[in-house]
Amino acid sequence: MAPATRQTLTHLLTHLLTPLLMCLGMALAYQGAFHQPAPHHLKVAVVGSGPQTTALAAGIQQKAGSALDVAVVADRAAAAHQVEQRQLVGAYLPDPHAPELLVATADSDTSATVAQQAFGEVAAAQGAPLRTADLVPTAPGDPTGQGLFFLLVALSIGSYGSVAVIGAAGAALSVRARAAIGVGVSLAVSLIGTVTAGPVFHVVDHDLAAVWALAWLYSAGILLIGTALHSFLKRWTTLALMVLFVMLNFTSSGGVFRPELQPALFGWLHRFYDGAGFVEGARSILYFDGGAGLAGRVLSLVLWLAAGVALLAGAARYERRGRPAEAAADREEEMAEAVAV
Repeated sequence: MAPATRQTLTHLLTHLLTPLLMCLGMALAYQGAFHQPAPHHLKVAVVGSGPQTTALAAGIQQKAGSALDVAVVADRAAAAHQVEQRQLVGAYLPDPHAPELLVATADSDTSATVAQQAFGEVAAAQGAPLRTADLVPTAPGDPTGQGLFFLLVALSIGSYGSVAVIGAAGAALSVRARAAIGVGVSLAVSLIGTVTAGPVFHVVDHDLAAVWALAWLYSAGILLIGTALHSFLKRWTTLALMVLFVMLNFTSSGGVFRPELQPALFGWLHRFYDGAGFVEGARSILYFDGGAGLAGRVLSLVLWLAAGVALLAGAARYERRGRPAEAAADREEEMAEAVAV
């Protein structure tokens, strides 16, 4: 084999590592998170008082094992309040003729479905059909409750895809200038996402400005972090952002399955990750009157944005010390990756 051909093939195979690693990472992340949803410590309650209610709750707990965490709540009003505050996935009101299950599909349609299946079996054993009361339904434009997840996908792709373009086409600009462009792009990305989710498809049917503010915080965090990382990682930035803001982010966001239906890793990430911050924050605004943990979710998005600012300061110092000049061919390769994204 001619030396020039060998060099070309080596160069090609080296650059094929990025898409192959993306393939491996996506397969591991998505299949690991979604392939076999099963409840673990799903918080539910039996409503009532007295020994019969306690015995029923204990029997359900014994049969379900770690799949459910079964509590006893004194009355329907208290149970409804806990469901509406996202403290319970379902609350079962036993009745020999008309048992009822209280759920909030806006919290998670998939988790509510699991609760319906579990208590449907309890009601069937008592010889009565189960009636479900949805205390907090989703918007008419989002019957599955997953519209916010798809908005998250759009915001993420617009954000991390722009990082590659800013890094390649704006390589001659200062870090401050690239960061300013990133902030401007995040405004455009957040507006595009919010308008399509709102007036176009009606996934968001009220509080559009508040959801837009969350979308901007989320997008700006990705763009600032990505812009900073590009100074250090160059052509590996796209892979790093895919790991951070797709593989780990989408799977832990709670947009498809909430943590109680996923492996423990994704439940742990759900506590602080920015995708979960956006999805759960938007749910709180749209369906739970701005309560149910909104402040913590906003704080998580602000901290991700702050991490981007801190990384940008480090990138600026790194570039001032004199980074190696990039070859024109490398810039063309980065631009090609940006277009592919």
